[in-house]
Amino acid sequence: MSLPRPNYAFASDNTAGICPEALAALAAANAGRVPSYGDDTHTAEAKKRLAEVFETDCEVFFVFNGTAANALVLAALCQRHHGILCHEFSHVENDECGAPEFFTGGSKVIPVAAPHGKLRSADLEPAMHRGHGVHFPKIHALSLTQSTELGTVYTPDELRALTGFAHARGLAVHVDGARFANAAAALQSRGFSPADSTWRAGIDVLCFGGTKNGLLTTEAVVFFNRELAREFDYRVKQSGQLASKMRFAGAQWTALLREGAWLRHGAHANRQAQKLAAGLGDLGFALVAPVEVNGVFVELPPRVAAGLEARGWHFYKFVGEHGYRLMCSWETQDADVAAFLADARTAAG
Repeated sequence: MSLPRPNYAFASDNTAGICPEALAALAAANAGRVPSYGDDTHTAEAKKRLAEVFETDCEVFFVFNGTAANALVLAALCQRHHGILCHEFSHVENDECGAPEFFTGGSKVIPVAAPHGKLRSADLEPAMHRGHGVHFPKIHALSLTQSTELGTVYTPDELRALTGFAHARGLAVHVDGARFANAAAALQSRGFSPADSTWRAGIDVLCFGGTKNGLLTTEAVVFFNRELAREFDYRVKQSGQLASKMRFAGAQWTALLREGAWLRHGAHANRQAQKLAAGLGDLGFALVAPVEVNGVFVELPPRVAAGLEARGWHFYKFVGEHGYRLMCSWETQDADVAAFLADARTAAG
């Protein structure tokens, strides 16, 4: 008996391919010879488009992946004797192999527990009083995740409360926006613009994810507080993140930003997650967190999880004893959702 074909449709939004707009842009940018290291028209236009999206002047840098983006930004914000507050589920705490500590030269990442992946000022206050004097790292930055690692979204009001708390205490505010497109799409449906949920809410710097939104090997680091970007280009180069053929990054970003494809892809993934969550709810499975973007966090009994895995589905245990994460992407189809729900129904008996 042959084994079922592996299916990674809901394992991660990283498992999806390159979106059509980016693929076409790569092919178009492959013609002719242009200046290297970002001195090309594609990169210039991408930076211009990002400034238009956020309705403000900003300093923009392109790097290859989210770990580098986060780590280099935190290194720009902190010295080695500093501390960085973040949520206990955050990527900078759990999934970057100590890169923030490495690139900062020793800054301590300090995880804070809070419900549904979202920090609040009340959660941060006790952390500000840990240790005593020079015997504990001086907290100097707050790192937020938007959307969060549990698929929830900070509203502009929630962000303003956090940035107000941070700035009053001399902390810079960084946002890990690996899934910022999904958060922006969700907030747009409530009447908020990308500017409303970033610099207008007090965010100093955003790591704007491209990979999870259909791009190939490119993330954008957007400094709204431009003073903090001083000599960041040297950090990018020293860390091996400066692309010699930068035009291929710039062309992809331009293609997604030009007519709003980045938001359409984010909204599509969010809608597919809503469909998946509704179907799982109809089958009697409980959600671990609200479904606000493209992630569904659900309690699956062991026999159901095992039954789905036996049918070829790949997904990750994420929170609690039986909490699993299912991720939708820009290319998740109705047929994917229907097939998973059918197998879940069968596995549940």
